[in-house]
Amino acid sequence: MSLLSVSSLAQTNTLFSSKPASSSAPGSSALLASASHVVSTEQVRAELLVHAPQGVQAGHTFWLGLQMDHQPDWHTYWQNPGDSGLPTRLQWQLPAGLQAGEIAWPLPKKFPIGTLANYGYEGRLLLTVPVQVGADLRFPAAGPLALGLQAEWLVCRQECIPQEGRFTLNLATAAPQKLHAAAFEASHKLSPQALPQLQQGGTWITGGQTHVSGDGQQLSLRVHGLPASWRGQTLSAFPVTPNVVHNAAVQGQDWTQNWQGAVWSAQIPVSAERGDSPPAMRWVIAAGPESAPKAPAFEIETPVQGTWPALTQAAPAEISPALAKALAENARLAEKSGASATTALGLTLAILGALAGGLLLNLMPCVFPVLAIKVLGFTQADTSQAQHRAAGVAYTAGVILSFMLLGGLMLALRAAGEQLGWGFQLQSPAVVAALALLFTVLGLNLAGVFEFGQMLPSSLATLQSRHPTLNAGLSGVLAVAVASPCTAPFMGASLGLAIALPVWQALMVFAAMGVGMALPYLAASWWPGMARALPRPGAWMQTFRQAMAFPMFATVIWLLWVQGQQTGIDGASGLLALLLTVAWLAWALGLQGRTRWVMSGLGLATLLWLGSSWLPLALREAPAPGATSSVNTPSAFGQGQWQTWSDAEVQSHLRAGRPVFVDFTAAWCVTCQYNKKTTLADPQVLADFAARQVVLMRADWTRRDPAITQTLTALGRSGVPVYALYAPGQPPVLLSELPSVAEVQAALQRLPTKK
Repeated sequence: MSLLSVSSLAQTNTLFSSKPASSSAPGSSALLASASHVVSTEQVRAELLVHAPQGVQAGHTFWLGLQMDHQPDWHTYWQNPGDSGLPTRLQWQLPAGLQAGEIAWPLPKKFPIGTLANYGYEGRLLLTVPVQVGADLRFPAAGPLALGLQAEWLVCRQECIPQEGRFTLNLATAAPQKLHAAAFEASHKLSPQALPQLQQGGTWITGGQTHVSGDGQQLSLRVHGLPASWRGQTLSAFPVTPNVVHNAAVQGQDWTQNWQGAVWSAQIPVSAERGDSPPAMRWVIAAGPESAPKAPAFEIETPVQGTWPALTQAAPAEISPALAKALAENARLAEKSGASATTALGLTLAILGALAGGLLLNLMPCVFPVLAIKVLGFTQADTSQAQHRAAGVAYTAGVILSFMLLGGLMLALRAAGEQLGWGFQLQSPAVVAALALLFTVLGLNLAGVFEFGQMLPSSLATLQSRHPTLNAGLSGVLAVAVASPCTAPFMGASLGLAIALPVWQALMVFAAMGVGMALPYLAASWWPGMARALPRPGAWMQTFRQAMAFPMFATVIWLLWVQGQQTGIDGASGLLALLLTVAWLAWALGLQGRTRWVMSGLGLATLLWLGSSWLPLALREAPAPGATSSVNTPSAFGQGQWQTWSDAEVQSHLRAGRPVFVDFTAAWCVTCQYNKKTTLADPQVLADFAARQVVLMRADWTRRDPAITQTLTALGRSGVPVYALYAPGQPPVLLSELPSVAEVQAALQRLPTKK
């Protein structure tokens, strides 16, 4: 447990993972294809639950709850956290007609820490919330109600870690939901009940009063109407009203209590750091010690009698030497980790790595044709050396500016709270479809199906022919668009560091990437000797141009496959039909006379129809597939049976003493697919994995996944591919972006030998 100031250690890496819904038991129809109702971290497992005994009916109430299972020695906080900490916050996203109420906070316990104290929960906790169904709610004709929750909590031991989770749940409207009835019933028993008023002489009186002493250093609490079975017992009083009482006061020593018949009274010291002068105080009263109170509990609101003294500047609270040492150690480790990451690589090495990585991007299958066509322009006899140089500068400027804009956009979105990494634009089906359309048109143009001058207005065609420099700059933008999804060797660490650097330094890294990528074309444009090494102009140039259409079409096939991973087979088929119609339209525009207008009209009409009917399907993401269950038998290790990644499963295997190899990949990453078919499929590598009982996991980043993004950030990376080998009790080992069989085997040989 820790002071609130330790929440500044937000650099602590918090890893989340979503588990699939478990198989539905009878009466569990509330969970219908819900894949994110569970969020797990190393400290807490949180699950969204529902309890609707009569189903969801207009005018009635049902219950939602966030169940949190804490690891040993970890805890979260009550609505009044005490001297430090933060209460758990629940923000609901519910359909119109559903209104969530306040959290029914269960009875807490006190956690003393030196001269401070907090109130919170250990073990299993269920925070329940009533949901009122409007009388005029119209249920959807098909499908269940979609419920969403954004939860934030602070989990502490000696250090504190702020965490959050996004939960979704599909709730059937008619069927009763009783699967978690026992959990909700147990939580309701722990929730304090209102203390009933008493009637004396025909007058109803409140359940208690609070009186401030003359010096303002003590509160006298008197409570009426408590259960008769409590009389004579020691009770606990938890202040719901914060910033008033001395939370660390020891029960029976610093504050006293006694019974006078049916009236219980207590003398409770006021905090020297009191921050409020409330006219009324809310309390939760329960039997038993503050470290282990017992249900039932009662909540009362008591008017404050007497006058609060004026507030003064509070002196810093004293903390125990042990806690002070722990907090200082946490801060030192956080500063050391941040400083060491920067010192280890350094801005200069990051820039050099980005430069080398950008240079290697030219070897990507979809970038090489663009570069080859640009270099081919040097063989044209009617182009002067000055024009070549101008084109080289323009291409370089287009590449550098595109890298800086893309990197700046990523940094801005991350600063706004988005979990993004390098290549994030390819996680959007709309961007993938747009690139597929662009490469289809480019491929048709290279194949000679049409010329851009035939499709553009005469003014634009003239502008294009008269401004080759502009064309070169746009070619640089195109090259970056198709190269950005991949992380070449040397780029991984540079990109990971760029995210943590100040903005101007990060942009220098992205600019260096652009310089590296543009360097071959820039060098060829400025040094005639390189251009003279190319073959002389001739008929082969037309053949070469047509041949370059096939890499473009191959890129379209790859993009269609990516689209299929994101939107399903229907989405990929819709995009393919759209591309076929675009090809038809491009061919028709190259015809002559009346045939051109008839065929073009038919093609345009078909394109408009497909755009309105099939395009929305092609751009809609399909539901994420459920994660595969863990396989704990030795026969499953290293035999090509890749499990779906989740941080909770990784930690579970590590606790069991098993090493884990994680392939962070994406369908739109060409390097990832190459490695997957070569090194990671090598029989020797798989045999070594099996011999050392290494669990194989694959983290698919094709679609946006905040848990994977946060894990990549924790590893010092911002894009894929990333290959991490985890061993129990050791930091993860990162392999290169193009790992060889020897590199993987060397990493496996360094694993500790099992005793």
